[in-house]
Amino acid sequence: MRRLILIFILLFSVDFFAQSTEYYIVIKDIETLMPIENATVFIMKTKQTLISNKDGKVTFELNGASNVQVSETNYEKLTLRWATLKEDQFVVYLKNTHNKLDEVVVSTENPQKTLQKIVSNSRHKLADSYRLKVYVREFFLLDNKYSYYNDGLVNFQFSVSQKKATTTLLVEQNRSYGLLEADISADLRGYNLNNIMENYCNLNYFDPLLDSKAKKEYSFTTKGHPNNKSYYIMSIVPLDDSKTALDTYEIVYDPEKKLIIEFNVIIEPKNLSEIVENEQIGAKNVTRSIVKVSYRAEGQDYYLLTANEEIGYDLVLKEEIKNIQVRNNFITTSFNRQNFTYKESDVFKEKSLFNKKNKVLTKYWDISGFTATDEEKAIIDGLEFKL
Repeated sequence: MRRLILIFILLFSVDFFAQSTEYYIVIKDIETLMPIENATVFIMKTKQTLISNKDGKVTFELNGASNVQVSETNYEKLTLRWATLKEDQFVVYLKNTHNKLDEVVVSTENPQKTLQKIVSNSRHKLADSYRLKVYVREFFLLDNKYSYYNDGLVNFQFSVSQKKATTTLLVEQNRSYGLLEADISADLRGYNLNNIMENYCNLNYFDPLLDSKAKKEYSFTTKGHPNNKSYYIMSIVPLDDSKTALDTYEIVYDPEKKLIIEFNVIIEPKNLSEIVENEQIGAKNVTRSIVKVSYRAEGQDYYLLTANEEIGYDLVLKEEIKNIQVRNNFITTSFNRQNFTYKESDVFKEKSLFNKKNKVLTKYWDISGFTATDEEKAIIDGLEFKL
């Protein structure tokens, strides 16, 4: 009898300790106490990467013990010991590094030449054979009201064609909710997933800067990274008398490996105000443009980690003007150098996931690395209820 009791206790103990525990972490600025969006949380045991939402929140499940790294470009990196984590909401405070003096990097090389080398080498490293499992989601807004949503777990198979990365897309799971109005431009229907991934890996965003004429349009400044001595930050800003340049760039890169770690491309409000609006029917006048992309360089591996992209524009119609916004997010959940096998009929050849019938096998969004804000969750649940 005692032996049976002992076996039961052991089995119960194994089952108990095998269960995953859910954790909630909120990341805030230690001075302002404001939440930090797009901070990276890296679970060292599982190699899982998570990105904080607008509320500074991430959620994840963990079976056993693991230290957790929390980082964001403008803050000091912090490593949390597993013993300090709590199962309920745990607030992490990061120290802003803007107070530190950034040393201007003095170099005999023209900064545009430096950028050309960094982009060229990064493109070369990214143009390789591997696959990424990626969680992708899109929000659509019409006149500042959410009108459509889709997300999915997809696989991008990379190959090299004419020294550039090309992708093959297979969709594992996806869901789409909401209805679009018939008179909305087809551009509202999301980013072309293959095109946008190839843009991230071929670094097409930098083409305007690599032209020799760019030095007449932009100012290039390079400084040491305030948080990581191994990185530099290059800021590229349109000159006041520039006739064509609009985008402002910030590039974090490794000067030794000559690899881009992350980059931001935005159109500043002051530059938007200088754009003469086109009043012709069908014209699209940009009201917002933000691109934020990060990469992971680990050993010989170098690949896209996260991407957030937003575009907003006023669509000029015959009797009205409609404001359209699309918000797209990528996060890599798995990197593998082994090619997957597939049939040609399995390849997803449409542009956006809303063109595919819903296929939900698991709650894949719970392990996506993105944590929906309360507002986003309410929107998604509301759209789902309508179907």
